Amino acid sequence: MSKNVISASIVAAALVLWLSSGAFIEDTDSSSRSGLSGQGQAIFDADERTLSKVRVAVISSESRTRHVVLRGRTESKRIVEVKAEIAGQVVSRPVERGTHVTRGQLLCEVALDDRQVAVEEARAGFEKARIEHAGSLTLAKQELLSEVAIAASQAREEAARAHLHRQMLNLERTRITAPFDGVVEDLHLNAGDYAVPGAACATLIDLDPMLVVAHVTEEEVSNLNPGRPVSGSTRSGRELQGRMSFVGRQSDPVTRTYPVEITVENGDYSLRSGMTVSFRAGLDEVQAHQISPSLLTLGDNGDMGIRTMDASNRVVFNRVEILEDGPEGLWITGLPGTVNLITVGQEYVSAGEIVEPIYISEAADQIAGR
Repeated sequence: MSKNVISASIVAAALVLWLSSGAFIEDTDSSSRSGLSGQGQAIFDADERTLSKVRVAVISSESRTRHVVLRGRTESKRIVEVKAEIAGQVVSRPVERGTHVTRGQLLCEVALDDRQVAVEEARAGFEKARIEHAGSLTLAKQELLSEVAIAASQAREEAARAHLHRQMLNLERTRITAPFDGVVEDLHLNAGDYAVPGAACATLIDLDPMLVVAHVTEEEVSNLNPGRPVSGSTRSGRELQGRMSFVGRQSDPVTRTYPVEITVENGDYSLRSGMTVSFRAGLDEVQAHQISPSLLTLGDNGDMGIRTMDASNRVVFNRVEILEDGPEGLWITGLPGTVNLITVGQEYVSAGEIVEPIYISEAADQIAGR
């Protein structure tokens, strides 16, 4: 055999071996990939069968008082502009703004002018008419005077009495006094001003008792009635005790709310009109649970609630209502007496899902929830 044929045979054999080795490697790689893919599928299937772990605390309900929160502002019970009833120059104004006055205390004084003289003149006229009528009665007993004359003398006496009373009233009206105990909020006349009938001397406000005016919804107003005691505080933190004195029956046409008035004792006048006040009125006793606010979630319908676990370890969504918010957490209603509350992992499970619970104490759950 020639050397050229031998060389060609060797090259062909080497080429066949090289091509054969590539196919083997490809088959090996395909088998390896196929084996790895099957293993990953098995791991995925195993993960699907693994239950979600959640922390669960067993909590029980407690008796709590349901409250209605009334937020409003203080208002003076009365505010009056004390006005002059007669004309004349103001000769005295012994009060200043902010003065505490009692009923009958002088606010402004108008000049007497001739009013004192008019009273004396009217008193003399009345005395004359009285004596004349007494003489007429004496003559009437002697049948010396007709009934018409007697009636005329009596009319003159009554007219003189009325005239005297009118002049005495005009004299009293020179003193413009406080109609009730209160505080002088504003002044409108000064000494030297000329007062006319209807001119305001001072604005007087009645601060004891103080009124707190709030508004409630139509759902809340049906549970309120006058006489109910309430407690609350001002924005500055002052504690207040009061009593509901009025519950409106006509709603506001714009806000659809009803006015409520609360009466608060204010003998020292420390409460001012226009202060923001928040009151709580107790309604009834209900069973409630205390939870951390972070446990609240929304259901598929947008309802606010929490997720619990039933006896078969199945997740249940419970719609709840907030009863009150306190420093230790929320008080909610709408749950059974004792529930398995999911405290950690509630956002990663859905209603109807089977879970693996890890039970913890209620105290530890509250700490974790915060």
